[in-house]
Amino acid sequence: MRSLNLPLDDETVRSLRVGDPVQLSGVMTTGRDAVHKWMIETFIRKTRQPQGDDEQVYEAIRPILDGGAIYHCGPVVAGLDTGDYRFVAAGPTTSIREEPYQGEVMAHFNLKAVIGKGGMGPKTLASCQEVPAVYLHAIGGAASLIAQSVQRVVGVHKLEFGVPEAIWVIEVKDFPAVVTMDSHGGSIHAEVERHSAQTLKALLAA
Repeated sequence: MRSLNLPLDDETVRSLRVGDPVQLSGVMTTGRDAVHKWMIETFIRKTRQPQGDDEQVYEAIRPILDGGAIYHCGPVVAGLDTGDYRFVAAGPTTSIREEPYQGEVMAHFNLKAVIGKGGMGPKTLASCQEVPAVYLHAIGGAASLIAQSVQRVVGVHKLEFGVPEAIWVIEVKDFPAVVTMDSHGGSIHAEVERHSAQTLKALLAA
């Protein structure tokens, strides 16, 4: 088990290989569909003008994401009425939905780790090699267990996107995950897909 402290440097990322179990500690953010779309359109491809607090939020999250991690997660959060936020459940959501955006987001922010479930595709894998970065598979179905690694909610941005889609800034300790895509082109998900295709072809030919 590798214990990793955020932010991560290139040397640490390059030392990680597919199959390595890790524990992350430090400050990171959550981000799902709405967040990735907002990042891409407003600050990367610049197809929309910044509005409201967009620029302030961007400046707030940039240093966290630089060398940091983004977690594909729609948390269940207590304390919404008082502002005393606490994660009750923090399970990963399916990552492949962010495939059209993820590589550009990684490069723009110098993001070193993407966390979710189910893996991602070739564009993200190429970015893992270029940035460099890794994809970390979190345990599906262990939302309450993962929430226990969240020590505190540092803050929240874009709550108007909705609780699951907002940018939650969280401090974690020993967040459990496994490297399933690395900076050397390794991907467990691609291997499973290839093996499944070969098995299906053999079955259809039988």
